[in-house]
Amino acid sequence: MDLLTLSPPGSAEAASSAFAAPVHGGPDGGPPVRFDFSTNACPLEAPQPVRRALGTADRGRYPDPDYGALRERLGAWMDVAPSRVLPTAGSSEAIRRLTLAARLQGIEQVLVPQPGYGDYRAAAQALGLAVSPYADGVELLERLSTPQARPALVWLCEPCNPTGESLGTAFWGELLAVALARGALLALDRAYEPLRLEGRDPIPREFADRAWQLWSPNKTLGLTGVRAGWVVVPLHDALDGRMQALAPSWVLSAEGVALLEAWTLPATQHGVNAACQRLRAWKRQQRAALQSLGWTQRPSVTPFWLARPDVARLPQRLAALRAQGIKLRDATSFGLPGWVRVSVQPPPAQEALLHAWRTSG
Repeated sequence: MDLLTLSPPGSAEAASSAFAAPVHGGPDGGPPVRFDFSTNACPLEAPQPVRRALGTADRGRYPDPDYGALRERLGAWMDVAPSRVLPTAGSSEAIRRLTLAARLQGIEQVLVPQPGYGDYRAAAQALGLAVSPYADGVELLERLSTPQARPALVWLCEPCNPTGESLGTAFWGELLAVALARGALLALDRAYEPLRLEGRDPIPREFADRAWQLWSPNKTLGLTGVRAGWVVVPLHDALDGRMQALAPSWVLSAEGVALLEAWTLPATQHGVNAACQRLRAWKRQQRAALQSLGWTQRPSVTPFWLARPDVARLPQRLAALRAQGIKLRDATSFGLPGWVRVSVQPPPAQEALLHAWRTSG
């Protein structure tokens, strides 16, 4: 149970508005970012089959409203029935839709990882649901095991954002047993599994078949501007009909369909594997560089992780970097003041960060 615990659960929530907008990395409305360490997207160009597919997407017609061929293709690629594949406009849209479906089913409580992706909380708060953060796997199991525990929607992210950490196989087996006993709905965000740089996917098939799995490969492809993903529906889940009914018409654009179809191609997966090889080398180099600056760094299996610069007045230092076209993700909104989330970037970007940090102090 090694989810990161760096601050007391709820410490950030008390200070925030009930309807505070989630904070994200990437563009912020200011001048263009030249070296962006704040986004989790792969900094490398998408594989050629994906770029070709996007360039030839048929924008002159609606996609098939049922996405039949796409669901067949994704189902075969994942070894699940096509009926269990629901296209989405990316994970954030799926989070909103699944939370609403759970609310309509009578769920009144949502458990979210802290630190964790802000859209889990935002979607629940927008519907008036009670939100309870949990700091690690141990606390989650304890929360679900209490005699007074009510059925809840439980959000998990494997590997975790923002920590980049991963939980072992034993945890998932324990969680499944407790969740089934308590009638919990398990929602598993898999956005970063294709970017796993160390170890193997720990999710047992038994758990995957009982959880709502959210997949969105645009970060792995470095194409976050194309909003596309899919949900794998659990076996025998009562929310299935609601999730389909709540989807807007043509939830995926022609570009979204093209991206997901190309994702399943062997040549695309070969390109992704090659990109991960390069990211591993760049990650080793970047962690060594940040260590030379005296930064504390947490372990991670992904090309992003949490780091704590050895400096006072961190927001001012980050603002100075931003003025030079270098952006890091301030982790304060995760409840981790003094920390940043950094992503692997190419060597020239690393050199720019080191130079700017050393000269802006």
